[in-house]
Amino acid sequence: MAGKSVTDESAAGAKRAAASGAHEGILRRQSARESSARTYARALPIVPVRARGLTIEGADGRRYLDCLSGAGTLALGHNHPVVLEAIRKVLDSGAPLSVLDLATPVKDAFITELFRTLPPGLADRARVQFCGPAGTDAVEAAFKLVRAATGRTGILAFTGAYHGMTSGALAASGGAGDVRVARLPYPQDYRCPFGVGGPPGAELSARWTESLLDDPKSGVPLPAGMILEPVQGEGGVIPAPDDWMRRMRQITAARSIPLIADEIQTGVGRTGAFWAVEHSGVTPDVMVLSKATGGSLPLAVVVYRDDLDVWEPGAHAGTFRGNQLAMAAGTATLAHVRENALAERAAHLGARMLAQLRDLQREFACVGEVRGRGLMIGVELVDPETEPGERKTGQGDRGTVAPGQEETGQEEPGGSEWGHGGPDVRLGRMTAAGPVRAPRPAAPDLAAAVQRECLRRGLIVELGGRHAGVVRLLPPLTISDEQAAAVLDRLADAVAAVARHRGSHGGQH
Repeated sequence: MAGKSVTDESAAGAKRAAASGAHEGILRRQSARESSARTYARALPIVPVRARGLTIEGADGRRYLDCLSGAGTLALGHNHPVVLEAIRKVLDSGAPLSVLDLATPVKDAFITELFRTLPPGLADRARVQFCGPAGTDAVEAAFKLVRAATGRTGILAFTGAYHGMTSGALAASGGAGDVRVARLPYPQDYRCPFGVGGPPGAELSARWTESLLDDPKSGVPLPAGMILEPVQGEGGVIPAPDDWMRRMRQITAARSIPLIADEIQTGVGRTGAFWAVEHSGVTPDVMVLSKATGGSLPLAVVVYRDDLDVWEPGAHAGTFRGNQLAMAAGTATLAHVRENALAERAAHLGARMLAQLRDLQREFACVGEVRGRGLMIGVELVDPETEPGERKTGQGDRGTVAPGQEETGQEEPGGSEWGHGGPDVRLGRMTAAGPVRAPRPAAPDLAAAVQRECLRRGLIVELGGRHAGVVRLLPPLTISDEQAAAVLDRLADAVAAVARHRGSHGGQH
């Protein structure tokens, strides 16, 4: 028996070694053969071979809790039974898998289910355009749509936005492109562009928008549309205030500017409502959808008001608009989220996770802010060795306070309290008691270290934010309470390990 035990142990060891060798070989070949533009593969050197729900197993035999979820694509987690069954049903039926824009029973079922979920006021008069397979394709289609409908060309977008990687989407995300984009300040508390945060900061953002549109000398002609994310994802998990969302709807409606809601990452229950615009009661003119809408398979859709449907036949086309497997998977996902109240589940569980994560904020000086909505959560890492209001050399962080001005909010020589054209960005958040010290500078190196420590503990997380200093959690809506506790434990351990290494343990106050 002892001999057999030794033999079994040796065989198991050999198997692990072979798996590890295969794992390393695949990673080496990827590095040698794939583009240097690859991103996730650099920070997450794993080789997934099996997955179910929240869990991924790598080629080396390690198991991970996946809080990346395909960048939010997997609303139901990996290989959910209802999704697999929907895909098998299409495969077994003998139906064509790709049909351009022809009508099929699978497409009809998808559109019917999609319309069941749309915000009130849009479903009754909506039109749908299937685009290329990625969310950025839906954004480009939406831009073409509103430009054709209004006869105008420009687009209003927001600082910190992310809408995709094609030319027009990049322009609206802060990159270069061929669409003329006017950039507006997106409201946030922690790093408010106006230095005040809260409702006053959101109000200033709204007034800025009105002034830009109504000032004949602003240099911004009436645009074809405004695009916004109800929660900025890649921008650092920043939820838009509901009152501000309603103001944007009022401002655009009063000026006949179509409002485009980018629900590519926020949609299908992610934020605690089926669509994130529902938190504010806003009905957009256009919605761009992808990620979870395809049930883990490539699918992108533009939904818009029927009076904007001025396109001529062939005005927007694409080969892969008729992906039947994606439509079937999408129908199954939309229906499962709706029928099982998973959006409500995301709201309740997300609130509990945020409350527990704020214990980290109180315990560790390197945790600047915890924020989010539903199961879209961000933890911002900051430099604990730099006092709020100071800058490290080369740190271009806005919203910081000049030394000596933290408590008084004193004026710059020759300047007003409001600076040049807006509130003094050197001030921290304004409260009834006066200015609050500004946040510490973002710490992308600490965020990357936390991500690495999470991976060592079997937890996959993403980074985002203006300086890539935000650790992001996007778990599937099907995550259990026990799994959520495991995620938080591993993340807390990772933050503690980084804090110990950097000597940043201790509260912030």
